[in-house]
Amino acid sequence: MNAQLQITRGCLSVLADFRHPVAIITKNALVARDCDLLQQLAEFHAAAVFISITTLDSELARTLEPRASTPARRLAVIRSLSESNIPVGVMTAPMIPGLNDHEVPAILQAAAQAGAQFAGHTIVRLPYAVSELFSQWQDDHYPLRKNKVLNHIRVMRGGKLNNARWHTRMLREGIQAEAIHNLFRHGWHKGDLITPAPQLSTAAFRHPQGNEQFTLFTT
Repeated sequence: MNAQLQITRGCLSVLADFRHPVAIITKNALVARDCDLLQQLAEFHAAAVFISITTLDSELARTLEPRASTPARRLAVIRSLSESNIPVGVMTAPMIPGLNDHEVPAILQAAAQAGAQFAGHTIVRLPYAVSELFSQWQDDHYPLRKNKVLNHIRVMRGGKLNNARWHTRMLREGIQAEAIHNLFRHGWHKGDLITPAPQLSTAAFRHPQGNEQFTLFTT
């Protein structure tokens, strides 16, 4: 639908006109379509893109993210953005203990080889109804791993599948969380992805002139 309506491209066009900074996190290879606009913004240090890669296993990717671009296409997008001088990094996210966490170093290495310059990671969260959906998904696809995966998540969330408390819900604890962090740090250094994500600049922002009401679409 976005490819047809070009909603994201319309938004990026407005941002480029006014040199308004934008950071994008996506699993969709469609972002490569907008390289021209992102290049315009990057010239003014006003653009950065994170490509989220959950796994390099094409079978797991089809099961876990059936409507997202394949891992190979996401790596190709990283290469395309890098060659276009657009700051691009990789997000290993979400990492699911006992399912895809062992892939962190390989994902980072592949992304670095494709041209990624920086990296980040997150561990899976299961707020509210998501926990039930995730549990059912495991029953359908990975029933033999279900207890192991859910127990690992509980260890990282104080004995629960989710911690909804403000300021702590994004934190993880325990040996399993530390193991994932260590895997990330190892791959982060090995892939030379230690460059921090760019600080976007508003220095070139162009203020609207007059009282004209702007629109994303022409009529």
